[in-house]
Amino acid sequence: MSDIYAERGYGDRPVGFGTKIGVVVVDFQRGFVGADFPMGGAPMVDQAVRNTVPVIAAAKRAGLPVIACVNGYDSPRAAPHWKVGAVFDLLRGSASVELDPRIAAAAPDVTLMKSAPSIFFATSAAAILNKERVDTVIVTGCITSGCVRASVIDAFSLGFRVMVPHDCVGDHDAAAHAQNLKDVERRYADVIDAASAIEAIEQWRRSNDKP
Repeated sequence: MSDIYAERGYGDRPVGFGTKIGVVVVDFQRGFVGADFPMGGAPMVDQAVRNTVPVIAAAKRAGLPVIACVNGYDSPRAAPHWKVGAVFDLLRGSASVELDPRIAAAAPDVTLMKSAPSIFFATSAAAILNKERVDTVIVTGCITSGCVRASVIDAFSLGFRVMVPHDCVGDHDAAAHAQNLKDVERRYADVIDAASAIEAIEQWRRSNDKP
């Protein structure tokens, strides 16, 4: 079966890693992961959390920045016009906006609260990465078709090289997950896996004489 995008030049060159890596962890919070919440309980998301923990650990060993975020609001009035009713329950101070315990235990350097899909929209994430002289962002999180995709596009638009480990992002539906990964791979990012992300981080650590 022909690929009309490939025939027209989409995805014909890799992005590649640059000189310094940062990791962003998008919305691995209890309200999106835990089975006891309306938007949680997706097996693919739970697996993505498990695969992200060693990526965070590798970045921490290397002294590379790790920024996590949660989606939440001071009140329902502060939320945009979401079409997902349960989003309006993501209120500051509630259990739904706490990091998944496994991510919290991995100790990201910074945890931000965002009010829109992208970790970069109206937050300090880009400024922090720029201060650290990061030029390559590894994007992990959920949901692949929503907040992950938005974060990938914003990272690209801000001039970062973007890497997406396919096994560190998850969605409610396998088809939506695969389709969105394929689409961002055509345009904005290299799709890799957790093992490749960890190896790139380890290579950076060795080349920079980190113990």
